[in-house]
Amino acid sequence: MSNETIRPLRIVAILAGCLTLAGCGGGATGLGLNLVSQEQLADLGKQDWQRLVSTTRPTGNASYQRRAEEVSSRLLQAAGLDAGQWEVRVFEGDEANAFALPGQKIGVYEGLFRYAKNDAQLAAVIGHEIAHNLEAHAAERVSTQMASEAGAGIVGAALGAGGVPGSEQIAAALGTGAQYGLILPYSRNQELEADRVGLMMMARAGYDPREAVALWGNMRQSGTEPPVFLSTHPGIDDRIGQLNRLMPEALKVYAPK
Repeated sequence: MSNETIRPLRIVAILAGCLTLAGCGGGATGLGLNLVSQEQLADLGKQDWQRLVSTTRPTGNASYQRRAEEVSSRLLQAAGLDAGQWEVRVFEGDEANAFALPGQKIGVYEGLFRYAKNDAQLAAVIGHEIAHNLEAHAAERVSTQMASEAGAGIVGAALGAGGVPGSEQIAAALGTGAQYGLILPYSRNQELEADRVGLMMMARAGYDPREAVALWGNMRQSGTEPPVFLSTHPGIDDRIGQLNRLMPEALKVYAPK
Protein backbone atom coordinates (compact mmCIF):
# COMPACT_ATOMS: atom_id res chain seq x y z
CA MET A 1 0.00 0.00 0.00
CA SER A 2 1.43 3.37 -0.99
CA ASN A 3 2.15 6.23 1.37
CA GLU A 4 -0.50 8.23 -0.51
CA THR A 5 -3.06 5.58 0.41
CA ILE A 6 -1.93 5.17 4.01
CA ARG A 7 -2.13 8.90 4.76
CA PRO A 8 -5.91 9.33 4.28
CA LEU A 9 -6.56 6.07 6.11
CA ARG A 10 -4.72 7.51 9.10
CA ILE A 11 -7.02 10.52 8.90
CA VAL A 12 -10.01 8.19 8.94
CA ALA A 13 -8.69 6.42 12.01
CA ILE A 14 -8.05 9.69 13.82
CA LEU A 15 -11.51 11.06 13.06
CA ALA A 16 -13.18 7.78 14.00
CA GLY A 17 -11.29 7.84 17.28
CA CYS A 18 -12.40 11.40 17.95
CA LEU A 19 -16.03 10.44 17.40
CA THR A 20 -15.66 7.44 19.68
CA LEU A 21 -14.11 9.49 22.45
CA ALA A 22 -16.73 12.19 22.07
CA GLY A 23 -19.44 9.58 22.36
CA CYS A 24 -18.15 8.37 25.71
CA GLY A 25 -19.53 11.31 27.62
CA GLY A 26 -21.89 9.23 29.72
CA GLY A 27 -24.73 11.55 30.62
CA ALA A 28 -23.58 14.33 28.32
CA THR A 29 -26.16 15.80 25.97
CA GLY A 30 -23.90 17.38 23.35
CA LEU A 31 -20.34 17.83 22.15
CA GLY A 32 -19.85 21.08 24.05
CA LEU A 33 -19.89 22.99 20.77
CA ASN A 34 -21.79 26.20 20.19
CA LEU A 35 -22.07 26.63 16.43
CA VAL A 36 -25.42 28.43 16.32
CA SER A 37 -26.76 31.30 18.43
CA GLN A 38 -30.02 31.33 20.33
CA GLU A 39 -31.13 34.25 18.17
CA GLN A 40 -30.58 32.19 15.03
CA LEU A 41 -32.48 29.28 16.52
CA ALA A 42 -35.35 31.55 17.55
CA ASP A 43 -35.60 32.86 13.99
CA LEU A 44 -35.58 29.32 12.62
CA GLY A 45 -38.19 28.27 15.14
CA LYS A 46 -40.48 31.10 14.15
CA GLN A 47 -40.04 30.26 10.47
CA ASP A 48 -40.90 26.61 11.12
CA TRP A 49 -43.91 27.70 13.15
CA GLN A 50 -45.23 29.87 10.36
CA ARG A 51 -44.85 27.03 7.88
CA LEU A 52 -46.69 24.69 10.21
CA VAL A 53 -49.47 27.18 10.89
CA SER A 54 -49.94 27.76 7.16
CA THR A 55 -50.19 24.05 6.35
CA THR A 56 -51.85 22.46 9.41
CA ARG A 57 -55.36 23.14 10.58
CA PRO A 58 -55.91 24.26 14.17
CA THR A 59 -58.07 22.05 16.33
CA GLY A 60 -61.80 22.59 16.34
CA ASN A 61 -61.94 21.33 19.93
CA ALA A 62 -62.12 24.36 22.20
CA SER A 63 -61.54 22.22 25.29
CA TYR A 64 -58.24 20.92 23.94
CA GLN A 65 -57.06 24.46 23.16
CA ARG A 66 -58.08 25.79 26.57
CA ARG A 67 -56.40 22.92 28.43
CA ALA A 68 -53.17 23.33 26.47
CA GLU A 69 -53.08 27.06 27.15
CA GLU A 70 -53.79 26.70 30.88
CA VAL A 71 -51.29 23.90 31.41
CA SER A 72 -48.60 25.69 29.41
CA SER A 73 -49.14 28.91 31.34
CA ARG A 74 -48.72 27.22 34.72
CA LEU A 75 -45.61 25.37 33.60
CA LEU A 76 -43.98 28.46 32.10
CA GLN A 77 -44.64 30.43 35.28
CA ALA A 78 -43.16 27.60 37.36
CA ALA A 79 -40.06 27.77 35.15
CA GLY A 80 -39.76 31.52 35.75
CA LEU A 81 -40.80 32.42 32.20
CA ASP A 82 -43.31 35.00 30.99
CA ALA A 83 -46.23 32.93 29.75
CA GLY A 84 -47.65 35.96 27.98
CA GLN A 85 -44.73 35.90 25.53
CA TRP A 86 -45.50 32.35 24.35
CA GLU A 87 -47.96 31.22 21.69
CA VAL A 88 -49.75 27.92 22.28
CA ARG A 89 -51.74 26.10 19.63
CA VAL A 90 -53.39 22.70 19.31
CA PHE A 91 -53.26 21.26 15.80
CA GLU A 92 -55.39 18.70 14.07
CA GLY A 93 -53.64 15.36 13.77
CA ASP A 94 -53.56 11.88 15.22
CA GLU A 95 -49.94 12.14 16.40
CA ALA A 96 -49.53 11.67 20.14
CA ASN A 97 -47.01 14.48 20.22
CA ALA A 98 -46.19 18.01 21.31
CA PHE A 99 -43.24 20.35 20.84
CA ALA A 100 -41.81 23.66 22.02
CA LEU A 101 -39.87 25.56 19.37
CA PRO A 102 -37.17 28.16 19.96
CA GLY A 103 -38.98 31.43 19.48
CA GLN A 104 -41.53 30.77 22.25
CA LYS A 105 -43.96 28.53 20.41
CA ILE A 106 -45.74 25.48 21.86
CA GLY A 107 -47.64 23.07 19.66
CA VAL A 108 -49.79 20.10 20.67
CA TYR A 109 -51.44 17.56 18.39
CA GLU A 110 -54.95 16.32 19.07
CA GLY A 111 -53.74 12.73 19.21
CA LEU A 112 -51.91 13.40 22.47
CA PHE A 113 -55.19 13.83 24.30
CA ARG A 114 -55.97 10.14 23.75
CA TYR A 115 -53.15 9.29 26.15
CA ALA A 116 -53.01 12.37 28.39
CA LYS A 117 -56.10 11.51 30.39
CA ASN A 118 -55.92 14.57 32.65
CA ASP A 119 -54.15 17.92 32.87
CA ALA A 120 -51.29 16.53 34.97
CA GLN A 121 -50.47 13.98 32.26
CA LEU A 122 -50.67 16.72 29.65
CA ALA A 123 -48.29 18.77 31.83
CA ALA A 124 -45.80 15.88 31.80
CA VAL A 125 -45.50 16.15 28.02
CA ILE A 126 -45.59 19.93 27.66
CA GLY A 127 -43.18 20.35 30.60
CA HIS A 128 -40.79 17.94 28.91
CA GLU A 129 -40.90 20.02 25.70
CA ILE A 130 -40.38 23.30 27.53
CA ALA A 131 -37.41 21.69 29.28
CA HIS A 132 -35.73 21.09 25.91
CA ASN A 133 -35.77 24.87 25.43
CA LEU A 134 -34.52 25.61 28.95
CA GLU A 135 -31.59 23.23 28.50
CA ALA A 136 -30.72 24.58 25.00
CA HIS A 137 -31.04 21.12 23.49
CA ALA A 138 -31.92 22.48 20.07
CA ALA A 139 -28.58 24.30 19.89
CA GLU A 140 -26.76 21.16 21.02
CA ARG A 141 -28.47 19.01 18.41
CA VAL A 142 -27.83 21.44 15.58
CA SER A 143 -24.18 21.88 16.59
CA THR A 144 -23.64 18.13 16.90
CA GLN A 145 -25.24 17.51 13.51
CA MET A 146 -23.13 20.23 11.88
CA ALA A 147 -19.93 18.87 13.41
CA SER A 148 -20.73 15.30 12.41
CA GLU A 149 -21.53 16.22 8.81
CA ALA A 150 -18.36 18.30 8.56
CA GLY A 151 -16.28 15.41 9.89
CA ALA A 152 -17.74 12.93 7.40
CA GLY A 153 -17.13 15.42 4.56
CA ILE A 154 -13.48 15.84 5.52
CA VAL A 155 -12.99 12.07 5.56
CA GLY A 156 -14.61 11.68 2.15
CA ALA A 157 -12.35 14.33 0.67
CA ALA A 158 -9.23 12.76 2.19
CA LEU A 159 -10.11 9.30 0.93
CA GLY A 160 -10.87 10.58 -2.54
CA ALA A 161 -7.59 12.50 -2.71
CA GLY A 162 -5.70 9.37 -1.74
CA GLY A 163 -7.35 7.24 -4.40
CA VAL A 164 -8.65 4.73 -1.83
CA PRO A 165 -11.01 2.20 -3.45
CA GLY A 166 -14.58 2.48 -2.19
CA SER A 167 -13.96 5.90 -0.63
CA GLU A 168 -17.60 6.98 -0.98
CA GLN A 169 -18.83 3.83 0.76
CA ILE A 170 -16.31 4.24 3.60
CA ALA A 171 -17.29 7.88 4.13
CA ALA A 172 -20.97 6.89 4.13
CA ALA A 173 -20.24 4.18 6.70
CA LEU A 174 -18.47 6.69 8.92
CA GLY A 175 -21.51 8.94 8.67
CA THR A 176 -23.67 6.02 9.77
CA GLY A 177 -21.31 5.36 12.66
CA ALA A 178 -21.57 8.97 13.78
CA GLN A 179 -25.35 8.84 13.51
CA TYR A 180 -25.85 5.69 15.58
CA GLY A 181 -22.84 6.02 17.84
CA LEU A 182 -22.90 9.70 18.64
CA ILE A 183 -25.92 11.74 17.62
CA LEU A 184 -28.69 9.38 18.71
CA PRO A 185 -27.21 8.57 22.14
CA TYR A 186 -26.91 12.28 22.85
CA SER A 187 -30.50 12.70 21.80
CA ARG A 188 -31.57 9.98 24.21
CA ASN A 189 -29.63 11.71 26.98
CA GLN A 190 -31.34 14.97 26.08
CA GLU A 191 -34.70 13.24 26.30
CA LEU A 192 -33.94 11.86 29.76
CA GLU A 193 -32.66 15.25 30.91
CA ALA A 194 -35.85 16.88 29.64
CA ASP A 195 -37.86 14.24 31.52
CA ARG A 196 -36.02 15.17 34.71
CA VAL A 197 -36.37 18.94 34.29
CA GLY A 198 -39.98 18.61 33.14
CA LEU A 199 -40.88 16.42 36.10
CA MET A 200 -39.63 19.02 38.57
CA MET A 201 -41.35 21.76 36.60
CA MET A 202 -44.75 20.07 36.66
CA ALA A 203 -44.40 19.38 40.38
CA ARG A 204 -43.61 23.04 41.11
CA ALA A 205 -46.58 24.02 38.94
CA GLY A 206 -48.87 21.96 41.19
CA TYR A 207 -49.33 18.92 38.97
CA ASP A 208 -48.89 15.52 40.61
CA PRO A 209 -45.56 14.23 39.24
CA ARG A 210 -46.74 10.62 39.63
CA GLU A 211 -49.01 11.24 36.66
CA ALA A 212 -45.90 11.33 34.43
CA VAL A 213 -45.44 7.62 35.12
CA ALA A 214 -49.13 7.01 34.47
CA LEU A 215 -48.82 8.83 31.13
CA TRP A 216 -46.06 6.51 29.96
CA GLY A 217 -48.16 3.56 31.00
CA ASN A 218 -50.86 4.93 28.70
CA MET A 219 -48.30 5.38 25.93
CA ARG A 220 -47.68 1.64 25.87
CA GLN A 221 -50.99 1.44 24.05
CA SER A 222 -49.55 3.35 21.09
CA GLY A 223 -47.85 0.27 19.64
CA THR A 224 -44.37 -1.15 19.37
CA GLU A 225 -41.23 0.91 19.86
CA PRO A 226 -38.16 0.90 17.60
CA PRO A 227 -35.02 -0.64 19.14
CA VAL A 228 -33.58 1.80 21.65
CA PHE A 229 -30.20 1.98 19.86
CA LEU A 230 -31.96 3.14 16.66
CA SER A 231 -34.24 5.64 18.37
CA THR A 232 -33.80 9.26 19.33
CA HIS A 233 -36.03 8.52 22.30
CA PRO A 234 -35.32 6.23 25.24
CA GLY A 235 -37.41 3.11 25.72
CA ILE A 236 -40.56 3.46 27.81
CA ASP A 237 -39.10 1.22 30.52
CA ASP A 238 -36.01 3.43 30.73
CA ARG A 239 -38.12 6.55 31.07
CA ILE A 240 -40.41 5.07 33.70
CA GLY A 241 -37.40 3.77 35.63
CA GLN A 242 -35.79 7.20 35.72
CA LEU A 243 -39.05 8.93 36.65
CA ASN A 244 -39.54 6.54 39.55
CA ARG A 245 -36.00 7.17 40.78
CA LEU A 246 -36.62 10.93 40.64
CA MET A 247 -40.07 10.74 42.21
CA PRO A 248 -39.03 11.27 45.88
CA GLU A 249 -37.28 14.50 44.90
CA ALA A 250 -40.22 15.64 42.77
CA LEU A 251 -42.73 14.95 45.54
CA LYS A 252 -40.76 17.22 47.85
CA VAL A 253 -41.42 20.22 45.59
CA TYR A 254 -44.97 19.17 44.66
CA ALA A 255 -47.44 21.78 45.87
CA PRO A 256 -51.03 20.83 44.93
CA LYS A 257 -53.20 23.72 43.75
